[in-house]
Amino acid sequence: MGAPEFEQTYAAAVPELSTAWRAAAVSEPRLLIVDGTLIADLGLDAEWFAGPEGLRLLVGDVPDSRPTYAQGYAGHQFGSYSPVLGDGRALLLGEFVARDGVRRDLHLKGSGRTPYARGGDGLAVVGPMLREYLMGVAMQALGIPTTRALAVVATGDLVRRERPLPGAILARVARSHLRVGTVQYAAASGRRDLLRGVADHAIDRHHPAARESDDPYLALLESVARSQASLVAQWMSVGFVHGVMNTDNTTLSGETIDYGPCAFIDVHDPRAVFSSIDHRGRYAYGNQPVIIQWNLARLAEALLPLIGRSPHELDTLEGTTLPEPTEAAVEAATDVLVRVPDLYDETYLPLMARKLGIDAVGAGEDLRGLVTDALGLLSAHHIDHTRFFRALANGAARELFTDPAPFDAWSQRRAAVLLGDAEETAAAMRAVNPHIVPRNHVVEDVLTAATEGDLGPFERVVEALRHPFEDETSVPELAEPAPSTAAPYVTYCGT
Repeated sequence: MGAPEFEQTYAAAVPELSTAWRAAAVSEPRLLIVDGTLIADLGLDAEWFAGPEGLRLLVGDVPDSRPTYAQGYAGHQFGSYSPVLGDGRALLLGEFVARDGVRRDLHLKGSGRTPYARGGDGLAVVGPMLREYLMGVAMQALGIPTTRALAVVATGDLVRRERPLPGAILARVARSHLRVGTVQYAAASGRRDLLRGVADHAIDRHHPAARESDDPYLALLESVARSQASLVAQWMSVGFVHGVMNTDNTTLSGETIDYGPCAFIDVHDPRAVFSSIDHRGRYAYGNQPVIIQWNLARLAEALLPLIGRSPHELDTLEGTTLPEPTEAAVEAATDVLVRVPDLYDETYLPLMARKLGIDAVGAGEDLRGLVTDALGLLSAHHIDHTRFFRALANGAARELFTDPAPFDAWSQRRAAVLLGDAEETAAAMRAVNPHIVPRNHVVEDVLTAATEGDLGPFERVVEALRHPFEDETSVPELAEPAPSTAAPYVTYCGT
């Protein structure tokens, strides 16, 4: 079968928003890990990727006749707008159509400086690239939309950080790398063709139903809002903290992207922050639903010149500049934005009802209260998020409370609206409440070992995380929070 048949439809559609670029040479590439399950899912050739040609592709060593691109985008980072960001250390190798008929990007991270590098060295190191691999596996197994790592390759070069560390390149697969920041970048150009080109490409690739709407660009906004609200609701259900929800990390496809300062909470705490630079808690666990609404507002602002105008009307406008937004466009976009909490609840409340074993319809108006009060109990009594839901499925949640009286009172309310008989309810709950998640202390231990040359512990953890809902696991530490004596967990950006 050989190499994937690559295309570059995005660069062809909006060439001004990508820069043709080549990966930096590496001294001694060596395959650290490749996801055979993903390769099989995509219908790619596992034997080819394991060979010398596959290894060259995975470090961006491709023929001059095959163009590769660094993509430009803007973004709000921690609330502050940066007009030019882009792929500072990444390259789009190309797009291919997988076995399921869905077009995907193959994208490198850590492949050297690009014109968007902004002073960075463009490189990456083994630990953080393996973290992306591990997190993608975990999120996929949990059923949460995600980019996925195809492989991690050691470069044979040392990278300067606080101390010299072994370099690595991540090869990532995504439905695309279009972001809210991409639309912001196009809008900031002031050119109608660029903004429309990005919007049309996003519609055709991710939200084709919007094309049938009388107002396709408003429909695009609503479709992205729906997919992102659903994504964040799923994060919240499993206690996942993205850590850097900038608009350049908010995809138009609705996939999770960029596993930098991310973590899973142990004790349920809405204020949980793990990023070393998030001093004010902007991206705390409990803030994520509000932040996605804020990010979507930035998308709406960028799309406003197109909203309310048909493609035919845009074709007939004179000049190349963006038209001024109309009042009707502002009102229509605002209506989408104020409904984002409802879009979030469309996923969140039914999902939480399943996690709690509750009949959502039978609970009626009390569903939200039962969910809110359960989470309040976890916070007040410092209960582990993942263990609580799994213990509830197994009838052992009461044992987690030093003072069980408040739990007993809540449990009586829940008993009135259970999903079915006890056995059926427990089985249904175990299907949505993982037994294991990527526990931060375990992840750090295996990444440290891998950086020092021992990939065995990392591989065992990755394999365990492929089966999060099974009652037994080969890595029991993944079912337990960090020891009470452990230091607070901290993650870092840009490593």
